Amino acid sequence: MQGVSADWIDAVLKVEGKMQMPLFIWILHLMNLTKGQDNTRRSSSLSRLCPTGCATCSAPNGCLSCKPRLFFHLELDGMRQRGTCVSSCPRGHYGMRSPHISTCKRCKEDCSSCFSESFCTHCHPGHFLLRGKCENSCPNGLTENTVLRECTECSIGCEMCVRRTVCVRCRAALYFLHGQCHLTCPGGFEPDLQLMQCVPQVHCEVGGWTSWGPCVHRRSMQVHRRGQETRNRQVLRSPSVHGDPCPQVSENRRCVIKKRPEQVVIS
Repeated sequence: MQGVSADWIDAVLKVEGKMQMPLFIWILHLMNLTKGQDNTRRSSSLSRLCPTGCATCSAPNGCLSCKPRLFFHLELDGMRQRGTCVSSCPRGHYGMRSPHISTCKRCKEDCSSCFSESFCTHCHPGHFLLRGKCENSCPNGLTENTVLRECTECSIGCEMCVRRTVCVRCRAALYFLHGQCHLTCPGGFEPDLQLMQCVPQVHCEVGGWTSWGPCVHRRSMQVHRRGQETRNRQVLRSPSVHGDPCPQVSENRRCVIKKRPEQVVIS
Protein backbone atom coordinates (compact mmCIF):
# COMPACT_ATOMS: atom_id res chain seq x y z
CA MET A 1 0.00 0.00 0.00
CA GLN A 2 1.68 3.17 -1.22
CA GLY A 3 1.97 5.97 1.34
CA VAL A 4 1.57 3.74 4.43
CA SER A 5 4.84 3.03 6.30
CA ALA A 6 5.69 -0.03 8.35
CA ASP A 7 5.56 2.11 11.49
CA TRP A 8 1.97 3.06 10.64
CA ILE A 9 1.05 -0.59 10.14
CA ASP A 10 2.57 -1.54 13.52
CA ALA A 11 0.64 1.26 15.19
CA VAL A 12 -2.57 0.12 13.54
CA LEU A 13 -2.09 -3.46 14.69
CA LYS A 14 -1.65 -2.29 18.30
CA VAL A 15 -4.74 -0.07 18.13
CA GLU A 16 -6.73 -2.80 16.41
CA GLY A 17 -6.00 -5.20 19.27
CA LYS A 18 -7.11 -2.65 21.89
CA MET A 19 -10.13 -1.25 20.10
CA GLN A 20 -11.38 -4.54 18.62
CA MET A 21 -11.79 -2.77 15.28
CA PRO A 22 -11.36 -4.47 11.90
CA LEU A 23 -7.89 -3.84 10.48
CA PHE A 24 -9.40 -3.24 7.05
CA ILE A 25 -11.29 -0.17 8.28
CA TRP A 26 -8.21 1.34 9.93
CA ILE A 27 -6.04 0.85 6.86
CA LEU A 28 -8.67 2.48 4.62
CA HIS A 29 -8.89 5.35 7.07
CA LEU A 30 -5.10 5.76 7.31
CA MET A 31 -4.64 5.54 3.54
CA ASN A 32 -7.04 8.42 3.24
CA LEU A 33 -5.11 10.48 5.85
CA THR A 34 -1.66 9.84 4.30
CA LYS A 35 -2.44 10.93 0.76
CA GLY A 36 -0.40 13.73 -0.74
CA GLN A 37 -1.65 17.22 -1.41
CA ASP A 38 -2.82 16.40 -4.97
CA ASN A 39 -4.71 13.37 -3.71
CA THR A 40 -6.20 15.49 -0.92
CA ARG A 41 -7.59 17.87 -3.55
CA ARG A 42 -9.02 14.94 -5.51
CA SER A 43 -10.44 13.43 -2.33
CA SER A 44 -11.99 16.79 -1.38
CA SER A 45 -13.53 17.01 -4.82
CA LEU A 46 -14.70 13.42 -4.67
CA SER A 47 -16.23 13.84 -1.18
CA ARG A 48 -18.82 16.14 -2.69
CA LEU A 49 -19.96 13.17 -4.81
CA CYS A 50 -19.91 10.66 -1.94
CA PRO A 51 -23.07 9.05 -0.55
CA THR A 52 -24.81 10.90 2.27
CA GLY A 53 -22.85 10.77 5.52
CA CYS A 54 -19.47 9.95 4.00
CA ALA A 55 -16.53 12.23 4.76
CA THR A 56 -14.38 10.51 2.10
CA CYS A 57 -15.05 7.67 -0.29
CA SER A 58 -13.80 5.77 -3.34
CA ALA A 59 -15.65 4.19 -6.23
CA PRO A 60 -14.71 0.55 -5.51
CA ASN A 61 -14.86 0.69 -1.68
CA GLY A 62 -17.70 3.13 -0.97
CA CYS A 63 -17.26 5.22 2.18
CA LEU A 64 -13.75 5.38 3.63
CA SER A 65 -14.57 7.65 6.58
CA CYS A 66 -17.72 9.12 8.06
CA LYS A 67 -18.94 12.50 9.22
CA PRO A 68 -19.10 13.09 13.00
CA ARG A 69 -21.54 10.97 15.08
CA LEU A 70 -22.11 8.47 12.25
CA PHE A 71 -21.14 4.79 12.33
CA PHE A 72 -19.00 3.11 9.68
CA HIS A 73 -20.66 -0.11 8.46
CA LEU A 74 -19.50 -2.68 5.91
CA GLU A 75 -22.38 -4.09 3.88
CA LEU A 76 -22.39 -6.75 1.19
CA ASP A 77 -22.61 -5.57 -2.41
CA GLY A 78 -22.80 -8.84 -4.34
CA MET A 79 -19.54 -10.63 -3.54
CA ARG A 80 -17.83 -7.46 -2.29
CA GLN A 81 -18.10 -5.31 0.83
CA ARG A 82 -18.68 -1.58 0.62
CA GLY A 83 -18.41 1.00 3.36
CA THR A 84 -21.49 3.00 4.38
CA CYS A 85 -22.13 5.63 7.05
CA VAL A 86 -25.28 5.24 9.16
CA SER A 87 -26.84 7.09 12.08
CA SER A 88 -27.77 3.79 13.76
CA CYS A 89 -26.46 0.30 13.12
CA PRO A 90 -28.70 -2.21 11.31
CA ARG A 91 -30.40 -5.13 13.05
CA GLY A 92 -27.90 -7.73 14.17
CA HIS A 93 -25.25 -5.09 14.91
CA TYR A 94 -24.48 -2.62 17.67
CA GLY A 95 -22.61 0.68 17.58
CA MET A 96 -19.13 1.05 19.09
CA ARG A 97 -17.90 4.61 19.43
CA SER A 98 -14.23 5.61 19.31
CA PRO A 99 -12.39 8.95 19.21
CA HIS A 100 -11.03 8.00 15.78
CA ILE A 101 -13.85 6.16 13.99
CA SER A 102 -17.16 4.70 15.23
CA THR A 103 -18.12 1.34 13.75
CA CYS A 104 -20.96 -1.20 13.65
CA LYS A 105 -20.05 -4.56 15.14
CA ARG A 106 -22.00 -7.78 14.70
CA CYS A 107 -23.98 -9.23 17.62
CA LYS A 108 -23.21 -12.66 19.00
CA GLU A 109 -24.25 -15.58 16.80
CA ASP A 110 -27.43 -16.44 18.75
CA CYS A 111 -28.60 -12.78 18.97
CA SER A 112 -30.81 -11.31 16.26
CA SER A 113 -30.33 -7.83 17.77
CA CYS A 114 -28.32 -6.50 20.68
CA PHE A 115 -27.54 -3.39 22.71
CA SER A 116 -23.88 -4.28 23.15
CA GLU A 117 -21.58 -7.25 22.77
CA SER A 118 -22.71 -8.66 26.12
CA PHE A 119 -26.43 -7.71 26.08
CA CYS A 120 -28.91 -9.22 23.58
CA THR A 121 -32.35 -7.71 23.05
CA HIS A 122 -33.81 -10.36 20.66
CA CYS A 123 -32.87 -13.96 19.90
CA HIS A 124 -32.90 -16.17 16.83
CA PRO A 125 -35.48 -19.02 16.64
CA GLY A 126 -34.65 -21.87 19.02
CA HIS A 127 -33.17 -19.50 21.63
CA PHE A 128 -34.87 -17.65 24.48
CA LEU A 129 -33.90 -14.28 25.90
CA LEU A 130 -33.09 -14.25 29.62
CA ARG A 131 -31.41 -11.27 31.31
CA GLY A 132 -29.73 -10.09 28.11
CA LYS A 133 -28.51 -13.54 27.01
CA CYS A 134 -29.95 -16.06 24.55
CA GLU A 135 -30.42 -19.48 26.16
CA ASN A 136 -31.21 -22.86 24.57
CA SER A 137 -33.86 -23.52 27.25
CA CYS A 138 -35.45 -21.73 30.20
CA PRO A 139 -34.75 -22.63 33.84
CA ASN A 140 -37.42 -24.02 36.20
CA GLY A 141 -40.16 -21.54 37.02
CA LEU A 142 -39.98 -19.86 33.61
CA THR A 143 -41.75 -20.83 30.41
CA GLU A 144 -40.27 -20.89 26.90
CA ASN A 145 -42.24 -18.24 25.03
CA THR A 146 -41.85 -19.22 21.35
CA VAL A 147 -43.76 -16.12 20.18
CA LEU A 148 -41.56 -13.54 21.93
CA ARG A 149 -38.51 -15.88 22.00
CA GLU A 150 -37.88 -15.18 25.64
CA CYS A 151 -38.15 -16.85 29.03
CA THR A 152 -41.37 -15.60 30.62
CA GLU A 153 -42.24 -15.73 34.31
CA CYS A 154 -45.82 -17.04 34.52
CA SER A 155 -48.36 -16.31 37.24
CA ILE A 156 -48.93 -18.79 40.10
CA GLY A 157 -50.49 -22.04 38.87
CA CYS A 158 -49.73 -21.36 35.20
CA GLU A 159 -47.62 -23.88 33.30
CA MET A 160 -47.28 -21.94 30.02
CA CYS A 161 -47.95 -18.29 29.27
CA VAL A 162 -47.40 -15.65 26.58
CA ARG A 163 -47.06 -12.93 29.22
CA ARG A 164 -47.07 -13.01 32.99
CA THR A 165 -50.75 -12.01 33.01
CA VAL A 166 -51.87 -14.20 30.09
CA CYS A 167 -51.73 -17.95 30.70
CA VAL A 168 -52.40 -20.53 27.97
CA ARG A 169 -52.08 -23.75 30.02
CA CYS A 170 -52.66 -24.38 33.71
CA ARG A 171 -51.02 -26.85 36.04
CA ALA A 172 -52.82 -30.05 37.05
CA ALA A 173 -56.04 -29.74 39.12
CA LEU A 174 -56.52 -26.07 38.14
CA TYR A 175 -59.21 -24.69 35.84
CA PHE A 176 -58.48 -22.32 32.95
CA LEU A 177 -60.56 -19.17 32.41
CA HIS A 178 -59.73 -15.99 30.43
CA GLY A 179 -55.95 -16.45 30.62
CA GLN A 180 -55.94 -17.24 34.36
CA CYS A 181 -55.83 -20.42 36.47
CA HIS A 182 -58.39 -21.06 39.23
CA LEU A 183 -58.66 -23.62 42.00
CA THR A 184 -62.46 -23.22 41.86
CA CYS A 185 -64.48 -21.51 39.17
CA PRO A 186 -65.81 -18.01 39.99
CA GLY A 187 -69.49 -17.11 40.17
CA GLY A 188 -71.43 -17.63 36.97
CA PHE A 189 -69.06 -20.40 35.82
CA GLU A 190 -68.75 -24.13 36.48
CA PRO A 191 -65.91 -26.63 35.96
CA ASP A 192 -65.61 -28.78 32.84
CA LEU A 193 -63.75 -31.80 34.18
CA GLN A 194 -62.74 -33.09 30.74
CA LEU A 195 -61.30 -29.83 29.41
CA MET A 196 -60.27 -28.52 32.87
CA GLN A 197 -61.82 -25.18 32.01
CA CYS A 198 -64.38 -22.92 33.62
CA VAL A 199 -67.43 -22.71 31.35
CA PRO A 200 -70.46 -20.41 31.74
CA GLN A 201 -73.33 -21.78 33.77
CA VAL A 202 -76.52 -22.27 31.77
CA HIS A 203 -79.87 -21.96 33.58
CA CYS A 204 -83.06 -23.57 32.35
CA GLU A 205 -85.44 -21.48 30.30
CA VAL A 206 -89.06 -22.43 29.58
CA GLY A 207 -91.78 -20.98 27.39
CA GLY A 208 -95.33 -19.98 28.28
CA TRP A 209 -98.16 -22.33 29.22
CA THR A 210 -100.41 -23.80 26.56
CA SER A 211 -104.19 -23.62 26.89
CA TRP A 212 -105.90 -26.15 29.12
CA GLY A 213 -106.68 -29.39 27.34
CA PRO A 214 -110.05 -31.20 27.27
CA CYS A 215 -111.61 -32.40 30.50
CA VAL A 216 -111.04 -36.17 30.61
CA HIS A 217 -112.54 -38.63 33.13
CA ARG A 218 -110.03 -40.71 35.07
CA ARG A 219 -110.80 -44.15 36.46
CA SER A 220 -109.49 -43.09 39.85
CA MET A 221 -112.15 -40.44 40.12
CA GLN A 222 -115.20 -41.65 42.05
CA VAL A 223 -117.54 -38.90 40.92
CA HIS A 224 -118.81 -39.77 37.50
CA ARG A 225 -118.94 -36.21 36.17
CA ARG A 226 -115.55 -35.16 37.55
CA GLY A 227 -112.48 -35.18 35.27
CA GLN A 228 -108.95 -33.72 34.80
CA GLU A 229 -107.48 -31.27 32.32
CA THR A 230 -103.80 -30.63 31.53
CA ARG A 231 -101.59 -27.85 30.22
CA ASN A 232 -97.85 -27.87 29.30
CA ARG A 233 -94.94 -25.58 28.58
CA GLN A 234 -91.82 -26.20 26.46
CA VAL A 235 -88.18 -26.24 27.60
CA LEU A 236 -86.38 -23.56 25.54
CA ARG A 237 -82.89 -24.12 27.01
CA SER A 238 -81.68 -27.09 29.02
CA PRO A 239 -79.55 -26.32 32.08
CA SER A 240 -75.86 -27.17 32.50
CA VAL A 241 -74.72 -29.52 35.26
CA HIS A 242 -74.66 -26.80 37.93
CA GLY A 243 -77.24 -24.48 36.38
CA ASP A 244 -80.72 -23.82 37.77
CA PRO A 245 -82.95 -26.83 36.99
CA CYS A 246 -86.14 -26.57 34.98
CA PRO A 247 -89.39 -25.88 36.82
CA GLN A 248 -92.49 -28.05 36.37
CA VAL A 249 -93.42 -28.22 32.70
CA SER A 250 -96.80 -30.01 33.07
CA GLU A 251 -99.75 -29.05 35.28
CA ASN A 252 -103.11 -30.74 35.98
CA ARG A 253 -106.38 -29.57 37.57
CA ARG A 254 -109.83 -31.00 38.21
CA CYS A 255 -112.68 -30.15 35.94
CA VAL A 256 -116.35 -30.94 35.38
CA ILE A 257 -117.24 -33.07 32.41
CA LYS A 258 -120.00 -31.44 30.45
CA LYS A 259 -123.03 -33.65 30.02
CA ARG A 260 -123.59 -34.57 26.41
CA PRO A 261 -127.05 -33.72 25.10
CA GLU A 262 -129.24 -36.84 24.83
CA GLN A 263 -129.89 -37.95 21.29
CA VAL A 264 -133.58 -38.21 20.31
CA VAL A 265 -134.37 -41.41 18.47
CA ILE A 266 -137.07 -40.96 15.86
CA SER A 267 -138.93 -44.08 15.02
